[in-house]
Amino acid sequence: MRFNAGVSLVALAAASGITNAPAHGEEDRIEEIQVTATKRMASTQDIPVAVSALTGAALDDLDVDVFVDYLQQLPGVNAGGSGPGQSTIYIRGLASTTPNLTTAGVAGLAPNVALYLDEQPLAQPGRNLDVYAADLERVEVLAGPQGTLFGASSQAGTIRLITNKPRLNETEAITNFGIAFTKGGEMSTKVEGIINLPVTEKLAVRAVAYVDDQGGYIDNVAGTRSARESARFRPAGTMRANGVPVSAQRAGFQGTADLSDVTFLDADNSAIAEDDFNDTQYTGFRFGALYEFNADWRLTVTHARQSIESDGVFFIDPEIDDDDDLSVSRFEDDRLEDDFSNTSWTVEGRLGALDVVYSGAFTDRETDQRVDYTDYLFVGQYLPYYICDSSVSYPGEATPSGTCQPPNMFVNSTTDTTVQTHELRFNTPAENRLRLTAGGFYSDLQLDERNDYTYPGSIVADVFGSPGFSPNFPFTTGFRSDDGPFPAGVIFRNDVRRTDEQFGVFGEATFDVVPDLIAVTFGARYYDIEVDFEGSANASFCNSFQADANAFGTDISDIYNGDGQVTFRGSCDTSLHQTFDTSDTVQSIVDAIGVSEAQAGQIINAINAPDVAETSGVIFKANISITPTEDTLFYATFSEGFRPGLLNRPGGALGPDGFVVPFELETDEVINYEIGWKLDLFEGQVRFNGNAFFVDVQNLQTTIFDPSIVNLFFSANAADAEIYGVEGDFIYAPAGVEGLTFAGAFSILDTEITDVLVPTDDVIEGSELAFAPSFSANLRARYEWDAGRDMTAYIQPQIVHTGSQRSDIIEINAAEIDDWTTFGFAAGVRRDAWSVDLFLENITDTRGELANNFVFDRERVTVIRPFTAGLRLSYRY
Repeated sequence: MRFNAGVSLVALAAASGITNAPAHGEEDRIEEIQVTATKRMASTQDIPVAVSALTGAALDDLDVDVFVDYLQQLPGVNAGGSGPGQSTIYIRGLASTTPNLTTAGVAGLAPNVALYLDEQPLAQPGRNLDVYAADLERVEVLAGPQGTLFGASSQAGTIRLITNKPRLNETEAITNFGIAFTKGGEMSTKVEGIINLPVTEKLAVRAVAYVDDQGGYIDNVAGTRSARESARFRPAGTMRANGVPVSAQRAGFQGTADLSDVTFLDADNSAIAEDDFNDTQYTGFRFGALYEFNADWRLTVTHARQSIESDGVFFIDPEIDDDDDLSVSRFEDDRLEDDFSNTSWTVEGRLGALDVVYSGAFTDRETDQRVDYTDYLFVGQYLPYYICDSSVSYPGEATPSGTCQPPNMFVNSTTDTTVQTHELRFNTPAENRLRLTAGGFYSDLQLDERNDYTYPGSIVADVFGSPGFSPNFPFTTGFRSDDGPFPAGVIFRNDVRRTDEQFGVFGEATFDVVPDLIAVTFGARYYDIEVDFEGSANASFCNSFQADANAFGTDISDIYNGDGQVTFRGSCDTSLHQTFDTSDTVQSIVDAIGVSEAQAGQIINAINAPDVAETSGVIFKANISITPTEDTLFYATFSEGFRPGLLNRPGGALGPDGFVVPFELETDEVINYEIGWKLDLFEGQVRFNGNAFFVDVQNLQTTIFDPSIVNLFFSANAADAEIYGVEGDFIYAPAGVEGLTFAGAFSILDTEITDVLVPTDDVIEGSELAFAPSFSANLRARYEWDAGRDMTAYIQPQIVHTGSQRSDIIEINAAEIDDWTTFGFAAGVRRDAWSVDLFLENITDTRGELANNFVFDRERVTVIRPFTAGLRLSYRY
């Protein structure tokens, strides 16, 4: 089960290595954790990299299961999103855009934090793979650009989940049972089983299986809603709840019209109102086999499957006035089924003096999601076209009259993602004065996605004298479409295939300039990445739009793309269809179909649109480290990171001041300057690690909605930015007090947009980046003692504070994420093979805000779980 424990991954990671004896002698020092953050095994205290590691023992102590949901507890790390399978990880405040449905999947930006499971990258566009943290050896968090070793999408950092591998000559079985009760919510339960079996002297297998039922705590309360609240009917100057006025371009076209003769029918959700409707179940297993050919060569193969079934939403509406402040009104059922299977293999061996590692993996992920889209009416100026009588949508000079149907809407989204990855690397011996890590990487991702935007009111609305929209057939069947017409009520369908193919060659060399004192490291990575779109985006409104082969097309009412040709469609008049190619000019297009020069220029842009977004280049890293004593290390690092570009849906649209919406989004790049320290002080009683950094962000990717440019969301390299920060963590094990430890961590961030690169008022120079709290910190104590009868007991109080932050760099979408502080407590008893642990989390029942999504003009706040008390039993056979 998921507990939103107020704990720090940094602090607890290191604290988990503390012995139970006072730190006097060498054997009582704070234990060092071995990690593979530099693609070779080393202690966290011996590598000049900002890395934190949470051991398997610490994971057990914290009852951490759903790792991504705990990232926000680490200062400097945030997990923006809206529930299981829908989170986006941010490190050091390098964030721009609120995650939401309109930017998911094929049109989603690539993540800027790489997520790894063992040796394989799992980061996917739009939404991260939500891996249940079962039977993990450790979790490694590497802050700052890690591009030379870990490639694309690691520009802000890398998170690695390292699983326990099968062990030869060791038989082990573990069962874990848990139960928890959430204030005002449902009960949660979990069961987990682990077994390790040596089959022969050379073969061992290990398996883990789990079922975790997480009870809901948010209520879907009864309410009504009508199209009267549509953005179409609001006047210019209307003040949004976040304090940003509605500009003239976003004002309703009938903001001052007399609507007294219009009948607005209400959407009513009383039939689906439900308490605690956001329950979730994680089920899955992982099976691994290890075969040791000889002392030098071994093969590990692992297969895992996982299913997430989630209902409801994980955000609240703070404007709902009732006794329960954990409420929202949803007018259509929200549900998610997210399934993946993953097979990976790793071959490790030696060729002479070289250590060789080859790893490969194949992942197949399918998601089936239904999302209530009713909130879109608050920003959807064109919504009445589809659910209101034409006399309301197109009133002319007359006073609007007629009927607007209920505005309940939903999106059915299905995706199928397949990914294969391969990496081959070589390491020279660690004891050499010159050490080298080098290798090559290849990945191929294919994402097929179909989104059906369904407006039930469109079936009965009186549109131009006829009820409803006639059955619509897509121009192309796409990749997941049926051959027949759209289902009833489907107004828009996006049916697109995205492919991302990546190739890279990397290397890092370390040389001891003065052995045991000064070392320098140089690294580089060459990358070549291609992103391609194929498919169609169709509307029922006069069958007016199709896109094929590259960037979805340009203008949804006029034209579509296709391999160097563009076919113009006059909105509902098929006689205006005409195809143009590279031989045409602006004037010839104007003469042929009578469009404006601006529209003709847009068609020319579409003809010349790229077929794929291709980026290649080289990034570098340089590091110097000084080790005055075996207990102190200082380092300085220069490092670069990047995130791939992609193709743009409304590419070619003409904006103000000669701006053209780009067909191809460029990579955004970061340059990081960092100094750091790793100190073991006072004969090993105190550990204090930290760093200070400056990050220069260039061509930051984000998603914009600005009708003065184009009436669609589009992605752009919107801004340059700067990030200053200091972060650190400490552990203190006082001498003379056996079993007592203190641990804490902090992050200080100062972020600023320094230059705006697109002609929009939605991004403002001088404003902060998103998900970048200026100050976050935590503090924890743990006391263990001998309770007699061979039992060890412990208590563990903790406190976490997260500062306020912005939810987006886009002004109209930005909302304040309030600061919060929460308290937790744990206690337990262990004896031989069994243990019992009690958890009290969010003791003050604080509404800690993880995210605030303002995309649809209303606050939707994702909060931490309310006060929860839980009990866990564990037994080792």
